[in-house]
Amino acid sequence: MGFETAILADIILAGGGNGHHEASTLPFKIALIGALGIGAQWLAWKLQRPAIVLMAIAGLIFGPLVGFLLGLPMPGFMHDTLEPFRLNPQVDFGDVYRPMIGIAVAIILFEGGLNLKFKDLGDAKRAVIRMVVLAGPIAWGLGTIAAHYLVGLKWDMAAMVGGLFIVTGPTVIMPLLRQAHLQAKPANILKWEGIVNDPLGALFAVVVFEFIRITQIEASMAMVFSRIAFAAILGTAVGIVSGIGMAWAFRRGVIPEYLKAPVVLAWVLVIYVLANTLADETGLLAVTALGMTMANTKFASMVEMRRFKENIAIILVSGVFVMLTATLTPAVLRAFVSDWGVIAFVLAMMFLVRPIAVMLGTLWSGVSWKEALLVSLIAPRGIVAVAVAGLFAAEMNALGREDGLIFVPLAFALVFATVLFAGFFIGPLAHMLKLDSGDGDGVLIVGANPWSLGLAKALKELHIKVTVADTNWRRLRGARLEGHTTFYGEVLSENADYSLDHSSFNILIAATPNEAYNALVCVEFAPELGRHRVFQIGAKENDEDDAEGIAFTSRGRTLTSRGRSFDALTRDWWGGWRFRSTSLSEEYTLDDLYKDRGDDLDLILARKPDGTLEFIQPGQEFRAQGATVLSFSPAKDAESVRGEGAKRGGAGMAGPAAPLPS
Repeated sequence: MGFETAILADIILAGGGNGHHEASTLPFKIALIGALGIGAQWLAWKLQRPAIVLMAIAGLIFGPLVGFLLGLPMPGFMHDTLEPFRLNPQVDFGDVYRPMIGIAVAIILFEGGLNLKFKDLGDAKRAVIRMVVLAGPIAWGLGTIAAHYLVGLKWDMAAMVGGLFIVTGPTVIMPLLRQAHLQAKPANILKWEGIVNDPLGALFAVVVFEFIRITQIEASMAMVFSRIAFAAILGTAVGIVSGIGMAWAFRRGVIPEYLKAPVVLAWVLVIYVLANTLADETGLLAVTALGMTMANTKFASMVEMRRFKENIAIILVSGVFVMLTATLTPAVLRAFVSDWGVIAFVLAMMFLVRPIAVMLGTLWSGVSWKEALLVSLIAPRGIVAVAVAGLFAAEMNALGREDGLIFVPLAFALVFATVLFAGFFIGPLAHMLKLDSGDGDGVLIVGANPWSLGLAKALKELHIKVTVADTNWRRLRGARLEGHTTFYGEVLSENADYSLDHSSFNILIAATPNEAYNALVCVEFAPELGRHRVFQIGAKENDEDDAEGIAFTSRGRTLTSRGRSFDALTRDWWGGWRFRSTSLSEEYTLDDLYKDRGDDLDLILARKPDGTLEFIQPGQEFRAQGATVLSFSPAKDAESVRGEGAKRGGAGMAGPAAPLPS
């Protein structure tokens, strides 16, 4: 098999990975790995592309590409200049390479376990459960057959590959869903399948690895299965007990707030090492069970867990992915390109194994054939597949199974193919199957009150999709009566990451009475939507740069051309002001609108002839002819409007009057 020979030859030529590398260059290479990983994450956010592809490209450039260049004839000074930029993690880190990858994978799987909340899975649709319970094992079996016959792996190794590659990474799925603007049903299936299958596929691989490891000592089948069962039970028990203990310590205040995140990180490492000491290779199972237990145990520190995931896990994911990509050598890449069996395996996994598993798994589940087809073709593999593949490749090589070295190239081949295919085709495929929810040019309004509901109604009449979010069910009554999409809950909560349809909007308006909360919401959503697309009600009249208020850099952009406060807007609403849309032209200009409605008119936004929206800022010059502007101004018939509001009373406040015609 070309892969294994190429990899072994490169390791031997590189020095066998014994760590005899110049210590002076190691700190530089650690910094380089961090810079490449985080830089790729930032560039992915900037370009709105899957980060996993850019991280892989970074690893390939500074790994095999630089290694290839160093093999070419060149002057000595050029070689010495280029050498520090060559990443060869197996040589650079030597004996600590395997435990480093193992610890990183353990933390990543713990993060995956924190996403598995049983109450959320209980609320999920039947199709999601069937995708995990039926489609997952079917894909495992078919993937095993494909790996055996197409790649030539032995049955035990093929089973390991088949189990590992059922995963669909949520870190890749989430950006794709926002890009494609899928309808709720297929989006939920893809989203929850990725969350659950991420650690599940790794656990399938752990089970097969234990089987292979124990059979190496030529034990009887009864002993093999008993030891696997014991290891699984022990690892799960260690994780559950430790998770309950950690939650108890948090609830009792045994651990101070500033130490909670560091303690969790240290605790994950302790449990991983402890479980591996009690029974070999049970650490991954233990930390996954630990994460699941903490996710389903009530305590008031899940915010710290979320920060832990967003910071530590992102750093580790970035670093591990760059390192694993850098381990690929020019010889391995050449062997990969020339091995038609691997290419056939990747195509079979994408267009045979996955579709068959999904179609069979979703039979009689209420999923239409179009939805099943879309879900079956969109299955991008993520960081867990590559990280676990890198871990087990090293472990299998240590056991003397050289065929395990093919894991990493197989994983990268499948990740690249599935991510690129999904990234390019999820939008056109959803549109062709009529499963997209539109272009995503919707508005999320946070805060349900008479003024914001009036704005929501005016936007709806401009054929702009609106979602109204609030933590008070009664305040959302007016939005529900108007037929708006509503979200009941805290938009800053972890639940909103999965329950709020982020693909339905690309603009946010924070319109609650609390200026600090509005700023917090805008800051939270700015990295996802872009700072130019998050707006909040002004703090003071026409004073965005108030020295005593929240800093401009820590809030959203000011809504309305006059930048008035919530109190001022609410006062004007009850004073008879209303929203009104007006088409501007050469015959009827903005100056004419000001003459008709008064100089104190407030401009909200303009819809240009090409359909794009432009929110008008305080002091902004706006003279776009042919646009339709939405304004907030005194009604010509203010007394009748006030009378109408008085007749409605109480609940009627949430049902604003219709905008006056032009």
